[in-house]
Amino acid sequence: MVQGRIRRSCQIHQLLKRRIAILGSTGSIGTQTLDVVRQHPDLFEVAVLSARSSWELLAAQAREFDASDAVICDESCYEQLSAALADSDVKVWAGTDSLCSLMAGEGIDIVVGAMVGFSGLRPTLAALEAGKTVALANKETLVAAGSIVTATAREHKAAILPVDSEHSAIFQCLMAAAGNAVEKIHLTASGGPFRTWDKARISTATAADALRHPNWDMGAKVTIDSATMMNKGFEVMEARWLFDISPERINVVVHPESIVHSMVEFEDGAVIAQMGCPDMRQPIGFALGFPRRITVGNRKLDFSTLGALNFEAPDLDRFPCLGLAYEALERGGNAPCALNAANEVAVAAFLQGKISFYDIARIDRECLRGLNFAANPSLEDIFETHRETVAIANGCID
Repeated sequence: MVQGRIRRSCQIHQLLKRRIAILGSTGSIGTQTLDVVRQHPDLFEVAVLSARSSWELLAAQAREFDASDAVICDESCYEQLSAALADSDVKVWAGTDSLCSLMAGEGIDIVVGAMVGFSGLRPTLAALEAGKTVALANKETLVAAGSIVTATAREHKAAILPVDSEHSAIFQCLMAAAGNAVEKIHLTASGGPFRTWDKARISTATAADALRHPNWDMGAKVTIDSATMMNKGFEVMEARWLFDISPERINVVVHPESIVHSMVEFEDGAVIAQMGCPDMRQPIGFALGFPRRITVGNRKLDFSTLGALNFEAPDLDRFPCLGLAYEALERGGNAPCALNAANEVAVAAFLQGKISFYDIARIDRECLRGLNFAANPSLEDIFETHRETVAIANGCID
């Protein structure tokens, strides 16, 4: 479903220089996207950059890449950003409403959705409503409002290109499917920093412990979600909407080497896998250049020194957040939105030292079970669910 729209939307841009808007340019995905752009000035140019509050880095990025527009979503930082760019030609804006308005501009070919959390939903919808191709790294957008986001893309003939390494891998594997029916999708997970820890030791883990991811360089929120395996649960939800596949056909397997990024199994038992060194620039570059593959300066696999590749089932007792994600997805409606909202609050509290590691799952569970359920939520319902759940989750923090 998404794959066909991607092909139609991107083929017309194969030979044109693409103008890019990066929502969340100062974060991990945003800075790596700019690194890809930096390597290919003949293929890409920057139109719009945005950040939540990091105005100094945003100003430096806007100058380096000669951006047309820079948006600071935290309006209290507008004066600083405006002053920093006063002697440039960059137009400076403040607030999410301004960012949404810019998404309708004709001078944008691809929107990279790299904002963290629920805040990415409105700008992503604005880009899709304008018929833009969206390279989506903000998984919370599909988690909270998957049916609305995909319906918006269909209505406006917009394309969604996956940027998460796992979903990029699935998309690449499906390109080789040649119309054959898919039996199952296998999402790989590194297992995070606590894969070999017992439950008692995990219960004492600090934020510093959880931020030591063994393979990937990511932002703090995503890294904590990887440690709890909620990140993998959210990726199951993403896969359900991106590839229009039922949850029971989406399997999670722990693969500590992070070499196989995901796999697609077909009805005859054959499995196609996508492999590569753990480097987010590869899936970013694949999305920006699609259908053309571009080099991104990443390390290449050396099979002669690779050694063993290991796979194991996830432990839902030690990592209950993954089970909660499947529960929310099975329940449907606004349950995934509530789980996402509760998790954002809980992870922020853990990073601030206010709660313990397993309190994240406790708060997520309490908010999910106490949800004011809506089976077919409107966009207004989604925003209300988010507001209500944030309040409840804050009340669960001692």
